[in-house]
Amino acid sequence: MRQPWIGKMIGYILLGIFVFTLFSSFMAWLTSDIELEKDDYYGEYVIKRDHFRGKQADWIYNHFRFEITNKDSIYFYETDNERILKTYRGTIKTTTPYNSARLIIEMEQPTHHILTSNPTTYRSTWDFYLVFNSPEFHNVFFEKGKWEPLE
Repeated sequence: MRQPWIGKMIGYILLGIFVFTLFSSFMAWLTSDIELEKDDYYGEYVIKRDHFRGKQADWIYNHFRFEITNKDSIYFYETDNERILKTYRGTIKTTTPYNSARLIIEMEQPTHHILTSNPTTYRSTWDFYLVFNSPEFHNVFFEKGKWEPLE
């Protein structure tokens, strides 16, 4: 004589495994880092002030920003608030050693000390930011965004 509870128990176990697998796959997708393509780098960049706060971050925010155009040009601006004092020009390309594109910058010489090396790209689930290693400022963090006057 078959026990009806054995069939139900096996069904619940299989259902639990299926739900757990589905949930795990969804969470892995939801929390995975964004995979960047070259087009993702196009746009305007400003200092990431929420990473380091204070007068120095505000000063750097008001004095440096850049943009990458869809024609693979980069324009790095030395500024005094909204006024552009000097523009450094260059080109960009990307390499894809893994799933996500990495930015390579080639600047006309002489260039600004912030741009003496390629940036490191830090990705999260929904966005990314760039970190340049400046010989004078050390790590300089940039994020996509429009420059706006500080209050």
